[in-house]
Amino acid sequence: MTPTRSTTWSAARQRQALDLSARYLNGASVPELARASGLSKGTVLNRLHAVDTPMRTPQQTRLLQADPKEAAARQQLADAMGRWYESGTSVPALAAVFECSQRTVRRRLVQAGTALRAPGQTRVLGTDGQARRKLMRSLRDRYEAGTSVPLLAAGCGYSTSTVYRLLHQAGTTMRPRSQPNPGTAGDRSP
Repeated sequence: MTPTRSTTWSAARQRQALDLSARYLNGASVPELARASGLSKGTVLNRLHAVDTPMRTPQQTRLLQADPKEAAARQQLADAMGRWYESGTSVPALAAVFECSQRTVRRRLVQAGTALRAPGQTRVLGTDGQARRKLMRSLRDRYEAGTSVPLLAAGCGYSTSTVYRLLHQAGTTMRPRSQPNPGTAGDRSP
């Protein structure tokens, strides 16, 4: 590979571009190359493009650098999420069950080769009682383990009122709401 800008580049810059390309092709990421070389990420990318280096997606880089055992465990997780999703479980419900973000769930589903549904298709499946019961059980278990309702709502992408309703439907014994300080609750004297 020779740099496409060989007429304007010094021999040292050409060697640097080829070295960056070789290290990138052996699994180094652009941020790692930037840290090691002292160049900005943009400069590293420009040098890689100048020598026609085939670029990877961030996910391909993570998979390339991953420990084989971790990669296998991640693939098993993705496959499990795919099975649940194909049985009708929604992305927010999977995020609640697997305790991760909805973005991570979508990424794992794509990794598993699962075709994502349109929002309208998900709403139709939302009437499926089995997926709803799984979500209610997961929320109840996490609530009874001490997680607050606002944290549950943030984790699964539902409003707090929806989470309260699902917890009540699951037969959850609710913790008492925090009481205001008894000395200040009724004291409104000027």
